[in-house]
Amino acid sequence: MSDSSRNAARSILRRCWPVLAAVPLGAACGGAYALAAPVQYQANAYVMVVPQTVGDSATAVNFAQAYGRVIAQPEILLDASASTGVPLAQLTPLIQATTSPDAPMVQITGSAPTAARAAAEANAVARSLVTFGNDASNQTRVRLITFAAAARPAAASSPSRSLDVAVGGAAGLLVGGLGMMARQSRTGGGSTPSPLPQPRSDSLSDDAPSDELPAEPAPAETPAPDSTASAPVEAGSKRTRQSATQARR
Repeated sequence: MSDSSRNAARSILRRCWPVLAAVPLGAACGGAYALAAPVQYQANAYVMVVPQTVGDSATAVNFAQAYGRVIAQPEILLDASASTGVPLAQLTPLIQATTSPDAPMVQITGSAPTAARAAAEANAVARSLVTFGNDASNQTRVRLITFAAAARPAAASSPSRSLDVAVGGAAGLLVGGLGMMARQSRTGGGSTPSPLPQPRSDSLSDDAPSDELPAEPAPAETPAPDSTASAPVEAGSKRTRQSATQARR
C-alpha cells in the first residue's frame, strides 16, 4: 500500500469513526435483544358467518365485522378461559380478531409462549364465539361455523433475529451519523473565517462598462460686447461726420 492510500485511509477513519463504531454496536445490541426477548408463538383460527337467507351476503359481512369488534368481551372469553385454564385478565390481551370488508370471515389469533398453548387459545375462543353468535341467530338471521381450526405454528413469530439486527444496525447508523455531524460542526466552529477582500470602488468604476451614452458638449457662449471699448469708436465717428458737414458748407 502506498503512502497516499494510507493517508487517505487514515483521513477517512478520523472523520467517520463514529459511524464505523456505532453500526456494529447497534447491530450487536439488536442481536442481544433478540436473544433476551421472550419467545412468542401465534396461531390462527377462522370463523365464518353464514346468512340464513339466500343471497344476503352483505348482512353476513356486516355481522362478521361486528363479531370481530366484540371478540374481547367477557361473555365470549369466559368459556375459553375456563377451557384453557388461562385467567381472563391474561387471556384478553393475547387474543386478536381481524375481519375482511369483502368476506364474512373472522380471523382469531392467539399468542402464547408455546406453540401448543397458542393453538389451544385460538381454538377455544373460536368455539366460544360460535356458541355466542348462534345463541342469537333467531334475532340476527345468521349462523356462525368454525371454518378452520388453528394448528400449532412451526416457528416463533417473535423475536425475529434478522429484523432485530437490521433495526439495531440502522439505529447505530443514525446515531453515528448524528455524532459525526456534531463533531464536525464543533471542530469547524472554533476557527473564525477570514473576511473576504472587498473590491476597490475606483477599479470597479474604471473597468466596469458603462451603459450610459456620452454627454454632449455644452455650446460655447458668445462673449457679450464690451460697452467701454465701443464708446470711443462711436465718439470718433461722430466727429468725423461733423467735420465732413462743415467742409461741405
